[in-house]
Amino acid sequence: MTTPAVRRRVGASPLPIFLVLGILLPLLFLPLAAVFVFASRGGWAAFTQSLSQPDALFALRFSLMMGFATAAVNSVIGTFTAYVLSKYRFPGRDALSIVVNLPVALPTVVIGTSLLLLWGPIGLLGQFLDPLGIQPMFTAVGVLLAHVLVTFPYMLGAVRPVLDQLEVTYEEAAYTIGASRWQTFWHVILPALRNGIFTGTLLSFAHSLGEFGATVLVSGNLRLRTQTAPLYVFAQFEAGNIEGANAVAAVLAVISFVLFLFLQSFTRRRTPGGA
Repeated sequence: MTTPAVRRRVGASPLPIFLVLGILLPLLFLPLAAVFVFASRGGWAAFTQSLSQPDALFALRFSLMMGFATAAVNSVIGTFTAYVLSKYRFPGRDALSIVVNLPVALPTVVIGTSLLLLWGPIGLLGQFLDPLGIQPMFTAVGVLLAHVLVTFPYMLGAVRPVLDQLEVTYEEAAYTIGASRWQTFWHVILPALRNGIFTGTLLSFAHSLGEFGATVLVSGNLRLRTQTAPLYVFAQFEAGNIEGANAVAAVLAVISFVLFLFLQSFTRRRTPGGA
């Protein structure tokens, strides 16, 4: 049965909808459409030829590898950090909660600079590692460090609210039958976090795939070594290869669209009454 409020909403003026579409058209829809228009200008043959270049193939593979690695690392350390911040009370807990979420507010270029100043050849720690032949910067390790740091808050933000809302009675029941803290986490808490971990992992992967600011500093943008897909797009634009740049950009856009479409579908299925 349709309530009066629902009837009013359904029969309301379409003006707000047209206003939203008018705002999003130049800000979102047209820029995305422009990527595909330029990527397809030379036809399917030119598009596939652009993607088959060794540099383009390496950049896409490297970005996907970094995305999977970032998601895997964050799923572990992000879940553990969320568990500690949610279940333990200790001095400085609130300050720590702010610090671990700072990468969301900081420019990613600042994050890349901070990693260079710590692990680079003249960094606080890197200056001692460099004489030993250990240099994480300008390697895949440095890129992974940057991506983990930039995307860490997304994992934390997906898991911690679930932990905060989790009924403590389930844990208490496990403890009363003799379960240890580890057994309780593994058999009681972790299954309840499955959806949050999945969401955080997917968000970490998606943001890693498009990360640029920190990556360009810690990777050195080295061709066929540390060049990710966003860096490849940037380099090709600078070189005047618009079609090649947009071909890879179009692939990234499609992957991101599929990921977030899947995430939205997954969230709706898990939400009672979701539509």
